[in-house]
Amino acid sequence: MLDFARVLKVGLKHSAAGPLIPLTTPWGERILAGEEPAWSHPRPQFARDGAICLNGWWGFSAGTDALDRQVRVPFSPEAALSGIGERTEPGCELWYRRELPEIDLAGGKRALLHFEAVDWECEVWVNDVRVGGHKGAYLPFALDITEALAAKDSGTAVLKVRVCDPGDAGTQLRGKQSSTPGGIWYTTQSGIWRDVWLEVVPATHLTSLQVDASLDGEVSLTVGVDGAGAEAAVVRARILDEGEEVAAAAGVVGAPLCVRIPQPRLWSPADPHLYDVELTLGDDVVRSYFGMREVEVRPDVDGCRRFFLNGEPLFMRGVLDQGYWPDGLMTPPSPEALEFDIRSMLDAGFNLLRKHIKVEDGRFYELCDRLGMLVMQDVPCGGDAYSSWHSSKKPTLFRASWTAVRDTGERAHRALAASDAAYREEWVATCEGMVELLRAHPSVVAWCLFNEGWGQFDAAEAAQRVWALDPTRPVDATSGWYDQGVGDFWSIHNYFRPLGPERCRAAEGRAYLLSEFGGVTLAVAGHVSREDTYGYVEAADGAGFRREVAGLLAQADALEAQGCAGFVYTQLSDVEEEVNGLLTYDRRVNKLAG
Repeated sequence: MLDFARVLKVGLKHSAAGPLIPLTTPWGERILAGEEPAWSHPRPQFARDGAICLNGWWGFSAGTDALDRQVRVPFSPEAALSGIGERTEPGCELWYRRELPEIDLAGGKRALLHFEAVDWECEVWVNDVRVGGHKGAYLPFALDITEALAAKDSGTAVLKVRVCDPGDAGTQLRGKQSSTPGGIWYTTQSGIWRDVWLEVVPATHLTSLQVDASLDGEVSLTVGVDGAGAEAAVVRARILDEGEEVAAAAGVVGAPLCVRIPQPRLWSPADPHLYDVELTLGDDVVRSYFGMREVEVRPDVDGCRRFFLNGEPLFMRGVLDQGYWPDGLMTPPSPEALEFDIRSMLDAGFNLLRKHIKVEDGRFYELCDRLGMLVMQDVPCGGDAYSSWHSSKKPTLFRASWTAVRDTGERAHRALAASDAAYREEWVATCEGMVELLRAHPSVVAWCLFNEGWGQFDAAEAAQRVWALDPTRPVDATSGWYDQGVGDFWSIHNYFRPLGPERCRAAEGRAYLLSEFGGVTLAVAGHVSREDTYGYVEAADGAGFRREVAGLLAQADALEAQGCAGFVYTQLSDVEEEVNGLLTYDRRVNKLAG
């Protein structure tokens, strides 16, 4: 039965206006004290020696190209760790400038400039030569700047970047960023917000690696190569297990390299074993890794559909991970901070993180691979301004709407904030790019396409598209509501009703997943961003919080015996006004600790 009192309390709550109370994480505090952040390769699955980090202080300006300020890259100017910490207006042009180090391009070598993420549209110049641009906030891209470097007459090469972000005044993918943050919506950000780096590669060089491994030890490596004579290039691959070679192969580009690993050691949360890969093409050497595991949704011995890992049913005990930080916003202050979050949730008994409405830093997925944390990965959302009726009030009040609302056609697109064709095109491109980017990570075990109807459109077609790109993982097509009868999960959110087995005719042939629930709040004095707070179940004190959370988790665990495949508790940490985290926003207090 719907808890109307709780619905009214949450639904009538208004967000506080005004600036946030400043908070810093332990890692951000060290940066503000002058400690240079340690740098590691942002592409652990495709890494060369000699990568040059371009993070640090850049010239910066907002609104003009005067470049009269300094910003610390890779933090957005809205983040305190950027050294600016000021909001930029939607559509404002942001300008960046820095000098590039001298590099050796003898022998036809190429210089590749990498951006891990820029929000949202950018153009890039080297020595006043435009070298390219990019649209989209969540995926990495690279530009070949070799000719532009050669164009300079003398002196030091100069890199300039122009960025424009419409914010929530546009329809582009923006996740949970809002110009009026409050409740479940957070401070907007813009500009460069992930690593910028440079590498020098041979004229003919490796560009990509895709590894497909089966449980019997069969491994297929598909390699991409660019440059003159690429079609006849010979690639060599070595598979290493704790430093010892266990398999090797060589072949011409275009055909997969196939090897067999004797007595393969499978990847699992209990034993997150990884094999290292060394690829060689002439003078080009790339390091990578992979894990051998298989995931699927299928019936158990009693005919109940469940999540299986390596042929055995596994109950997913997940927690919602927003990936926000008080000092860095969407940029973690360091890889150590990411590791802290992951280890904290493993220690609390969870085995899965649902990375919510955000594609994370590449080092996050490597940490999950190495630590044994499963990941359900969301596609970021966007579209028109969301209707509170369609995205919240109707599905909360009328459970029947969960299966009655269609998401195809012009009228449905308008209702679900997906009327802009450019948004739909960007969503498809980002979804496809995300799958290609992350599909080699063994920790990533499922894709989640749409959440609570935000910008939802043509979910059945989207699920088919993702299955075609990656048939090895299950798909949660519609998390929360507005189910279209597709995907591997009957996926629901439950904050206002008693927890119990959720079944309906639309769920037949799919596994039941409680993909969001919980939301117990506790504001820890000195560790909150706002005086007003938001959540679903308010605890009076720390003991009450722990008691309430433990009770909800016990109820969710009991659903396994009733046919549930897993759950996702809300949430890992507080974020701004939303204080329903198991950790405080600054990561200084674990609320589960007695």
